[in-house]
Amino acid sequence: MKRAFLSGVFAFVLLAVSPAAEKSFSPVDYVNPFIGTTNFGTTNPGAVCPNGMMSVVPFNVMGSADNKYDKDARWWSTPYEYHNCFFTGYSHVNLSGVGCPELGSLLLMPTTGELSVDYKEYGSRYEDEQASPGYYTNFLTRYNVKTEVTATPRTGVARFTFPKGRSHILLNLGEGLTNETGAFLRQTGECEFEGMKLLGTFCYNPQAVFPIYFVMRVNKTPLKTGYWKKQRPMTGVEAEWDPDNGKYKLYTGYRKELAGDDIGAFLTFDTGESEQIEVQMGVSFVSIENARLNLDKEQSGKDFDKVLAESRKRWHDDLSRIIVEGGTDEQKIVFYTALYHALIHPNLLQDVNGQYPAMESDRILTAKGDRYTVFSLWDTYRNVHQLLTLVYPERQLQMVRSMLDMYREHGWLPKWELYGRETLTMEGDPSIPVIVDTWLKGLRGFDVELAYEAMRKGAVLPGAENLLRPDNDDYLSLGYVPLREQYDNSVSHALEYYIADNALSRMAEALAKDAEVKGQKEKARRYKEDARLFYNRSLGYKHYYSKEYGTFRPILPNGEFYAPFDPRKGENFEPNPGFHEGCAWNYTFYVPHDVKGLAQLMGGKKAFVDKLQRVFDEGLYDPANEPDIAYAHLFSYFKGEEWRTQKELHRLLQKYFKNAPDGIPGNDDTGTMSAWAIFNMMGFYPDCPGEPSYTLSTPVFDKVTIRLDAEVWGRGQLVIETERPSDDSLYIREMELGGKRLSHFRISHQELVEGGKLRFVLR
Repeated sequence: MKRAFLSGVFAFVLLAVSPAAEKSFSPVDYVNPFIGTTNFGTTNPGAVCPNGMMSVVPFNVMGSADNKYDKDARWWSTPYEYHNCFFTGYSHVNLSGVGCPELGSLLLMPTTGELSVDYKEYGSRYEDEQASPGYYTNFLTRYNVKTEVTATPRTGVARFTFPKGRSHILLNLGEGLTNETGAFLRQTGECEFEGMKLLGTFCYNPQAVFPIYFVMRVNKTPLKTGYWKKQRPMTGVEAEWDPDNGKYKLYTGYRKELAGDDIGAFLTFDTGESEQIEVQMGVSFVSIENARLNLDKEQSGKDFDKVLAESRKRWHDDLSRIIVEGGTDEQKIVFYTALYHALIHPNLLQDVNGQYPAMESDRILTAKGDRYTVFSLWDTYRNVHQLLTLVYPERQLQMVRSMLDMYREHGWLPKWELYGRETLTMEGDPSIPVIVDTWLKGLRGFDVELAYEAMRKGAVLPGAENLLRPDNDDYLSLGYVPLREQYDNSVSHALEYYIADNALSRMAEALAKDAEVKGQKEKARRYKEDARLFYNRSLGYKHYYSKEYGTFRPILPNGEFYAPFDPRKGENFEPNPGFHEGCAWNYTFYVPHDVKGLAQLMGGKKAFVDKLQRVFDEGLYDPANEPDIAYAHLFSYFKGEEWRTQKELHRLLQKYFKNAPDGIPGNDDTGTMSAWAIFNMMGFYPDCPGEPSYTLSTPVFDKVTIRLDAEVWGRGQLVIETERPSDDSLYIREMELGGKRLSHFRISHQELVEGGKLRFVLR
């Protein structure tokens, strides 16, 4: 199959963006949506707007033995895989970079010839596959049909170019990535269908289900329409009487509602040679009426090309907030594709009228601003929200407000929220570092007292009452979480709590100072007590350190270390006592808030550095998961060892982030791996969640210009310049910030923004 990401092909679209578009640089031209579409990166090349509810994605993971990967033959979490070859339609509303299957439904498929509604029969091979931000196209070789899709924030549109003859458009509600079943359909006009599909059960949570509502329209009146439904298998005389026993039954004379687990609709046309039919799809998580309203508001009076031009302009505007100069074209493609991936989630939840489904509730509420969803916080609390805070602060502020509204509605901050349901995926208390980091960096447009109340609740309530920290009784009484079941991830849980409690301590300390300034002595005293309490708790990681192995090690309820113990057990996601998705080496340096204290525990600077270097030299570092994602930055906490950070980051970027389908080392985790690349290619990284600081390293580009919100940060841009004697210059010789010599490799967010210009001289 021929695949390409599109750049100059869209000159005609760029003209709609700017009169000088043909001559101007556009970061959109450097986005390759096929990066991460294999090697379990679980990204996709479908059409989506920045942080949009709607995405329209080619679905190629079912229906044929010719495919390399099949969603029904193994654990599978993405609607698209680069090496697969059998296309069964476009799914609407999808997740990017996740590790559990969900959504990927409302499959739209064009066919020709004799009507078939069985996806194993009607699927097609394809070629000439191309993608660009907001656009995807392929050519179905079986049908000689060119397919194209684009999107608005809440709707999608497909354009099918048919050959002469009998043609069909199929809407399949029975298949998709979700493990949930059930849907209904209703034809509401010659060219329109509406309905609902039930989604949910993400990452083993059987009650985290929710409906998606839709309205579908075509711009040509069909010759005929109808439904289909897969009939239940029958036995005995009953089976003999029913010719559709266990088969797909066509409903050609029925026009009222249809419901079931495996249903769909078909529209049949008589098409001329190269005739184009456009299919619009509007969705809502509130109601069919809102799906129709979204469609009317966002696509009324627009054809495919107009929607595409608007989508591309959105991407141009967002990606242009960071302009890079120098470096190779390949490096620019890696960078801007990473930024593209980091701007997909969290995404909009509210409809154009502001309505959205309340958190864990049947209520429908109206948002005052944007309401966001898909908070994969165990991943994104490490770097995605820090990127948004710096470059897209208006969006990050609304995300924090969304998190606090979830607390108002549900009584808890989110852990891994998905379309108004709490999936409780992964561990820890990850909302805390996100909110604290946002506040300490200066975004103050949210109710901080409510935020502190919400964060403190999860930190102090007993386990039986605690949704976020169910093992809090042990944590509070012992200072650690013992291993009570073979695979209870106890060490991983506690290490996450330590990071959250350190962030909460910083927040309490900051609020205490504010209270003192306001003369609120009693409030200041309480905050100070909390600050000490949570800081002391954050040091409980020391319980887990085993001098015998030089790593963290699970502790049994009797206080003894778990045995037998192998610090390398758990590699490659093997189940491992005490640790989640990793081995002891992946977690032993996972104390970003007390690196110097951890070094002292290990025997001092040299012992720490030698052991950390061993992680990289012996292949103990896992680039595909989060716990050790900031390991390379830890060298820079020690004077004279910063070169190791620069060396390892250079090596990791070159090895794992490429302009290729396998150009992400594992699940992108809703932009987390991409954000890691973005920061490190610019030359700074927020390695301690909840601490408003960055570790500096060697930039990839000669110049990076970040457009800042002047009202938020007090200046309109942040510039990072790098002087390199040769292309292979790697190590930093000297640095300047705001024109002044800089001697340390960690700087605060405030220093960076106020400095305005960061300059590196390499050797």
